[in-house]
Amino acid sequence: MKLNSAIAAALLATGVYADDASKVDTTESSSSAAVELPTFTPTTLKAPFLEQFTDDWESRWKPSHAKKDTEGQEEEWAYVGEWAVEEPYQYKGMEGDKGLVVKNAAAHHAISAKFPKKIDPKGKDLVVQYEVKLQKGLECGGAYLKLLRDTKALHQDEFSNTTPYVIMFGPDKCGATNKVHFIFNHKNPKTGEYEEKHLSAAPTASIQKTTELYTLVVRANNTFTIKRGGDIVRDGSLFDQFSPAVNPDKEIDDPNDKKPDNWVDEARIADPDAKKPDDWDEDAPFEVVDEDATKPEDWLEDEPLTVPDPEAQKPEDWDDEEDGDWVAPTVPNPKCADVSGCGPWTKPMKKNPDYKGKWTAPYIDNPAYKGVWAPRKIKNPSYFEDKHPANFEPMGAIGFELWTMQNDILFDNIYIGHSVEDADKFAQETFFKKSAAEKALEDTEKPKTDDKPKSPSDLKFLDDPVLYVKEKVDLFVTIAANDPIQAIKFVPEVPTAIGGLIVTIVALVGIFTMGGSAPEAVKKAGADAKEKVKDAKEKTAEAVSTGAENVKAEVNKRATRSQS
Repeated sequence: MKLNSAIAAALLATGVYADDASKVDTTESSSSAAVELPTFTPTTLKAPFLEQFTDDWESRWKPSHAKKDTEGQEEEWAYVGEWAVEEPYQYKGMEGDKGLVVKNAAAHHAISAKFPKKIDPKGKDLVVQYEVKLQKGLECGGAYLKLLRDTKALHQDEFSNTTPYVIMFGPDKCGATNKVHFIFNHKNPKTGEYEEKHLSAAPTASIQKTTELYTLVVRANNTFTIKRGGDIVRDGSLFDQFSPAVNPDKEIDDPNDKKPDNWVDEARIADPDAKKPDDWDEDAPFEVVDEDATKPEDWLEDEPLTVPDPEAQKPEDWDDEEDGDWVAPTVPNPKCADVSGCGPWTKPMKKNPDYKGKWTAPYIDNPAYKGVWAPRKIKNPSYFEDKHPANFEPMGAIGFELWTMQNDILFDNIYIGHSVEDADKFAQETFFKKSAAEKALEDTEKPKTDDKPKSPSDLKFLDDPVLYVKEKVDLFVTIAANDPIQAIKFVPEVPTAIGGLIVTIVALVGIFTMGGSAPEAVKKAGADAKEKVKDAKEKTAEAVSTGAENVKAEVNKRATRSQS
C-alpha cells in the first residue's frame, strides 16, 4: 500500500509535466455555459388572424364543454381536458414567450377562437402557420389545428369533432402512424355534400421536445406546399395528390354488366395431350450414396470428436455425495482440427443423376383464351369538374380538438392569412430566434460520449489526475502479478515514475546527511541514476508494441471497470 502511494505521488509529478504541453483552454466548451435568451416582443405585423397568446388571450379563446359524438359506441366522452397559457419549462428559448398548453394526459381537449371577420380564400393564397412544442414528446395523440367553416351554427361552447371544418393541418402520431395531416373538405357542386380529401403519402411529423414550425401554403393556382422548420417537405397539386380525388372519373364501370358464363380468362393451361415418358421414375430419391468415394488417408477413425477438457478442474465446493461423480466437460478433439475428420467414416451422399421428381404436364397457350374480362364503361352520372378546388369555403374560427396521451403540448405564434412574405417575417421574429436558443440548450444536455476514455491507455493526466494515477498504478500492479516484464513494457509510466522517485530520494539523502550541497560522489550517483531511468524509458517505449498483444485481455478488463 505504501509502495502504491509512492508510485502515485511520482506519477502525479510526471503526469503534470507530460500533459502540460497539451493543456488546452476548455472554458469556452463547458457544457454548463449559459445560453443567452432573446426576449419576447409582440409583433407589429398584421394578418386576418395572428395569435401570440398575450395577456388578453381569454377574450378570444373559449374551451368547449360539448359532448364528443361517439355514434355507435356505448361510452360518452366529454371535453374535460384543461388549457392554460404559460411559458415552456422544457428548453425555454425566449423570455416572456407564452403559448397555449394542453394540460391533461389521456383526455379530450377542445378550444377555439373566432376570427375578427370571416376569412374567404377565394382567388387568394392561403397561409396557415403555427408552432408546436412537444415538451414530453408524443407517443400517441394529435397536435393539429382545424379551420372551421363559417356558419350561423358556429358556437364556441359547442365546438366538437362534428363541427364542420374546412382544413385540418398538423402533426399526428400513434404507434406506427406518424404524419403531418393536410385534409380539406370539398363541396360537391352537384349534390352539395362535403367530402374529406386526404393528402396521400403525407410527410412525417417532427417528434422532438424543441419547438417545431409547421407551414401550409395553398395557392390560388391549386398548388400547395408544406414546410417543417422552414424547409419544404412536400408540395404538389390539389388535383392529383389527394384521396379521394377532387374530380371523379368521367366514365365508370357499368354496375349492371356481368361476365358471361362461357368467358375464358385463363391465358395458359396444362397441355392435355402431354404424357409422362415411360422412363420417368417419380420414386427415384433426390440423393444417393457416393459409391466412388474413398476414406481420406488422414482420417482418424479411432479418435473421438470430443474429449474431456484437460484444463478443467473439479470445483472446490463440489460434493460427490450430493452432486454425484464429477465429470469434466468435453471440448472438440484438437487432433481433429488439422485432418479431414475423426470417428467412424461413412460414404457421403451425392445428387442422384436419375432424379426427376413428380411429373407434371407442360403449360401451353390456351386456345380458348379471350383476355381479362372487364365491365363496359358508361358515363359517370355523378361526374363534375371543379377547376378551382383552392376556393375553399369561408372560415370563421380556428380550433384545436384533440385527444393525446402526453400533456404539456404547447401551441404558439399562429398565423392565418394570405402573405407568404409576412409569414416568413413572423417566423424570423419568433421561431428562428427561439429555435437557435433551444438547440443550444439541448446540446448542453447531450452526454459527451466521444470524450470518454475507452481504456487506461486513452486517459490524459489533466482530464482527471486522480483517475489517471489510480488506473495506471492498478493496471501495472495487476499485470505485474502475472508477468513483471510485460507490466514494464505496457505501462512504462509507472517504472519511469519509480526511477524518478529513487533519484529524488538519493539526492535528498545526500543533502541531509552531508549538509549543504551534495558531494561529487552523490551527484555522480544521481546523474548515473537519471541516465539509467532515461535509458529504461526509451527501451520500454520500444517494447510497448511487442508487449501489447500479450496483455490485451487484461487491458480490456481494466477498461470495463474504468467505465462502469
